[in-house]
Amino acid sequence: MSLLHSPRFALVANADNHLRLTSGSGATLELFVLEDDVVRVLVLPNGQLQTPRTWSIAPGEADVPLEGRERRDLSGYSKPEFDLKINDVVLTIETRKIRLEVTLLGGMLSRFVKTQGEWRAVLADRATQAYNFGYWDPRVYHYVRRDAGEMYFGLGERAGALNRAHQRYEMRNIDAMGYNAIQTDPLYKHIPFYITWQKETTTGYGLFYDTVSDCSFDMGRELDNYHGPYRYFVAQHGDLDYYFIASPDSPLDAVRRFTWLTGRPAWMPKWGLGYSGSTMSYTDAPDAHRRMGEFIHRCREHDILCDSFHLSSGYTSIGPKRYVFNWNKDKFPDVHGFVQNYLDNGVRLCANIKPCLLRDHPEFESVSNAGLLIRASNGEPAWVQFWDEVGAYLDFTNPATTAWWKDKVKQTLLRYGIAATWNDNNEFEIWTPDAVAHGFGNTFPAHEAKVLQTMLMIRASRDAQREHAPEQRPFLVSRSGGAGMQRYVQTWSGDNYTSWDTLRYNLKMGLGLALSGVSNIGHDIGGFSGPAPSAEMLARWVQFGVFMPRFSIHSWNDDGTVNEPWMHPEVTRDISDLIKLRYRLMPYLYDLLWLSSSRYEPVLRPTFADFPQDANCYQENDDMMLGSALLVAPVVEAGQTERAVYLPAGSRWTSYWSGESFDGGQTVRLPAPLDQPFMLIREGHAIPLNLAVQTFDQRADQRGFMIAPVHGNGSAQGRCVEDDGVSEAWRNGEHGHWHVAAHSTAETITLSVEFEGDVRWRAASIDLLLPSAETRNVTAAQGRISNVQPEGAWQRVTLDLDA
Repeated sequence: MSLLHSPRFALVANADNHLRLTSGSGATLELFVLEDDVVRVLVLPNGQLQTPRTWSIAPGEADVPLEGRERRDLSGYSKPEFDLKINDVVLTIETRKIRLEVTLLGGMLSRFVKTQGEWRAVLADRATQAYNFGYWDPRVYHYVRRDAGEMYFGLGERAGALNRAHQRYEMRNIDAMGYNAIQTDPLYKHIPFYITWQKETTTGYGLFYDTVSDCSFDMGRELDNYHGPYRYFVAQHGDLDYYFIASPDSPLDAVRRFTWLTGRPAWMPKWGLGYSGSTMSYTDAPDAHRRMGEFIHRCREHDILCDSFHLSSGYTSIGPKRYVFNWNKDKFPDVHGFVQNYLDNGVRLCANIKPCLLRDHPEFESVSNAGLLIRASNGEPAWVQFWDEVGAYLDFTNPATTAWWKDKVKQTLLRYGIAATWNDNNEFEIWTPDAVAHGFGNTFPAHEAKVLQTMLMIRASRDAQREHAPEQRPFLVSRSGGAGMQRYVQTWSGDNYTSWDTLRYNLKMGLGLALSGVSNIGHDIGGFSGPAPSAEMLARWVQFGVFMPRFSIHSWNDDGTVNEPWMHPEVTRDISDLIKLRYRLMPYLYDLLWLSSSRYEPVLRPTFADFPQDANCYQENDDMMLGSALLVAPVVEAGQTERAVYLPAGSRWTSYWSGESFDGGQTVRLPAPLDQPFMLIREGHAIPLNLAVQTFDQRADQRGFMIAPVHGNGSAQGRCVEDDGVSEAWRNGEHGHWHVAAHSTAETITLSVEFEGDVRWRAASIDLLLPSAETRNVTAAQGRISNVQPEGAWQRVTLDLDA
């Protein structure tokens, strides 16, 4: 199709930061200037919206209306002033950070980002047929030019390399049990957002396509001589509605803004960061009650700190099959007593729930008669394959279904003391075009918005917890989800396969999710399916897992064994020590989740995100930043006794274990024993710790900070949020923050500690750890140094704040 057949657009409306351009053929472009760094483009080939509501967009908010947000609703945006110029050839919009040029013949767009005072061209639509103005099939297309050297990051949890260049990906959520972490696609999440970055200019942008349709991304794998280098997005249904986000200084600019755009991450209870036991084997066993009790006994025996247990779906069984919200009373004759015993031992239960009713479910007929299931066009349930049986999915676009679900969660789980829900097998694999969803009164083919069902399910589970205990923070987990899932749940990378490759590439999958707005994440430690992990592999996986917000050992091993901390006696002590290290780091992880919720900061990130000027950080590697202060790197190969890691230039780095400091810009090789994961603190930072000695039966919290002081003149800074860890009282100001600094000169280090907020969380003293090799004189700006004592490679300085 030549330009002679392309639509010519003219500006017909400009009000409230919303511009509308139309053509003689009826094709319409709508431009929305939302923020200085966010411009939205809506392309309507026939001028009509196909999907008038969105469930993804919640700028700075905790949620959207249950029935969705009006797609043209501009509430929540600052709608800044912008310059507009137009002539016969081009329309130009300019904010402080973005310049958008629209070629009126054909509607192709070019986008520029302002960085260091200069405009840089970063994205141009393909000059030949960038959009589907009725040229081909009914699907939605967007073709853009692909420039040499571009790197692409995000798209959620994709297998393979972190850089998505030259690959093709599908977003069609499926139950990919035992996936290959290098090449399996599609997987569990539907997040059509990615960052484009040019390391030479250290400039980039984010693109988010607001759709719940199955879609795919070709990131330069396809070639066609007639069009030049390109990449493209295609969706099976809906509208082309995309957001361009400027990221002028770091990829983190786009991550923060995208997270803000799709909704505030949930602030979950602190215990959700603790070790969570899990296995399908316990609840599948006929003596499940005894097996579950044995887990508590073993935790105490081996001194394994534990805060929760993920109760697999075997508790719902009738025979070999699962029936959601059913309790197998042969396995669990006293549900309340079983749950209370776990609570008495300090372990909360997170119960597995599934959104599909098997056709012989005890309540199938009543639920079907009430119209709560996704149905075929003839009114019968829309049958799907689910595990080893046929069933039908619940339809969460029907408010009556949401009400039924919430009641079941409350009556069959929460009233017994179950603390949380584990939303599983919720990919909604509906493939037939004959299935119909209620659509809040406007029916539509269910296969056009499967991930919407997922999002509404996890929202209903969250709302059930809020209604049951409004004074408590909800905690829930979901395997599947879409853009905005961070508003509701913690998640993980699904049913991974036990192998060293999985360990290596799960790290990259986690980074992909974090760069896509979802930071409260983890992996099944040890691998979920396949062979049992060796002692070495399990220990290495735990080493990695202690740094992830979700920390769960979960399995369904081929040989019937169970991944447990004590499954290999030769490394049980190492694993116990690693789990205690996890609890020592809990204040840092908790503060990172606070920053994720309050400032949209990703918890995990690749090193180049914090050091975009260092070209070496863009090489494929197996390390990551945990927050801005800690560089961590798992051992991902068998038989290793050392770990080599490149240290980003522009900073010095201090070993958590030895206290030794290293210059950045070099590769270091350090010892890698099984009980000491690779951890380096960035110079100028201080990380909060829990310095109390803890056992399974004795929990305590003693705040301290480990400081990597500046070697010359400068300040090291650290912070930490404090609250009760479980309630919603923080919303009323019942929380506080430590602010710690170490001001350095050539001769002295002056320690400064301030507490801001509710003083009930302020301790009378605080311990600060400095490297033992530090010889400068240490003084206090507030309070009095009451004690200095060695602690391994560090010296503990106790500061009495009330002196």
